[in-house]
Amino acid sequence: MTSTSPSTRARTPRIRAALAAATVAGLACATLAAVPATAAGESLTVQYRQSSAGSDQAEPWFKAVNTGSTSVPLAQVKIRYYFKADAGASYTYACSWAVKGCANLTGTFGTLAHPTATADRYLEIGFTAGAGSLAAGADTGDMQLRFHRSNWQALNQSDDYSFGPAQTAYANWSKVTATVGGVQVWGTAPAGDDPGTDPTDPTGPTGPPVAGPRLFDDFSYTSHTDPAIGAHGWNVRSNAGGPGVPGASWPADNVTFAKEGTNSIMNLETSTAGTAATTEQAEVLTKATKFRNGTYAARVRFADAPKSGPDGDRLVQTFFTINDLKAPMADDYAEYDFEYLPNGGWGEPANILYTTSWETYRPDPWEAVNQHSESRSSYAGWHDLVLTIDGSSIVYYVDGQEFGRHDARYLPERPMSINFNQWLIDLAGQTSTTPRAYDQKVDWVLHVKDQVLTPAQVTAEIAAYRAAGTVFEDTVPAG
Repeated sequence: MTSTSPSTRARTPRIRAALAAATVAGLACATLAAVPATAAGESLTVQYRQSSAGSDQAEPWFKAVNTGSTSVPLAQVKIRYYFKADAGASYTYACSWAVKGCANLTGTFGTLAHPTATADRYLEIGFTAGAGSLAAGADTGDMQLRFHRSNWQALNQSDDYSFGPAQTAYANWSKVTATVGGVQVWGTAPAGDDPGTDPTDPTGPTGPPVAGPRLFDDFSYTSHTDPAIGAHGWNVRSNAGGPGVPGASWPADNVTFAKEGTNSIMNLETSTAGTAATTEQAEVLTKATKFRNGTYAARVRFADAPKSGPDGDRLVQTFFTINDLKAPMADDYAEYDFEYLPNGGWGEPANILYTTSWETYRPDPWEAVNQHSESRSSYAGWHDLVLTIDGSSIVYYVDGQEFGRHDARYLPERPMSINFNQWLIDLAGQTSTTPRAYDQKVDWVLHVKDQVLTPAQVTAEIAAYRAAGTVFEDTVPAG
């Protein structure tokens, strides 16, 4: 089985178009450790107005105001709006308009460690580096935000902690909180839920070393022809087919290995000169489909720009697990994706990171059952990606922070393979015929069977492997 057969991966562009309003899991962001005071001169207030009390969506609008004496980098600012979730509901965030640009805002949902009668969830608003800094005395201007139940059923806002139905003009609002660099500078959180501390922080203590079957690979190979690659259970793809540009090739020599400092790095190159015949994509996957519950992790470097030639292609950079679809809408299909689109695509105008959990689908006529989370911001650079699957949920983490939590209905029924690939959605991102090439890099991959590790535990496992000089281990039994 190859993860890129037309019956599985090639349908992805249709997925995104069909699921523009699909179920979106609550995005979650783990809070930071509390610090007793902010930097000298740093102070921030949050103004709020309630745009609408409509029955199917909440519309909290905000302005952040720098009331201190020093400039504040907005990338360090987080604003939380607290609410009581409706029974069984998941939520979708959207930005209608923002002076700083919606692309420079992020919206993630989280669960409170200490639920109250008026709050058990929060929407956390963050900023990318593109939002810049807020000078002393300045404000962000309007941030016109909204969120709704993912199935668009009616909302009950009357019991929401931060909701102010009479707040029809901007004014300071202490029922939302703001932090700068993890330090709370504004507002009052629901009792026991200081946004600067969280006892369930996934970056917390690591505990003792984890035992049990696992796969670890540091990708210490010489080239795609190194016999150790196959001996270690990997397949460097060379066969034609989807996903991506019809007629594109998948040359094995687009997968290379090199040292960066003391680390061994696998590189996947995708290139094109604007035609199918010149388009080359890259993929590496395990031969065995023997991975199911447990922890999956990889350190991956995404890129926003090509290493050569003009930018603009609709590129997909990935880390995922998958098995085969035995029949349309077969209920034992499974797939779990990290997919980064540096130049947008699937209806998105700019960079976006998706995590998606699949139950099943039918290719024709198209029907899909999945749940996804997303963040519209740049993820260029190295990132630690962690996915955990147990008997009740699927959780995605990026750099130690919870990114998405998906429901039990999407749990896998059969084992899967582990995959990395980089490919072009189409050739419509730009019309240039100038050759260009893009790189996706992978430092290491880890799977621990049937155990849910925190991101901190994953980091400790990798450090232990490197301290011991171990570059490969596979004790996962055949599926």
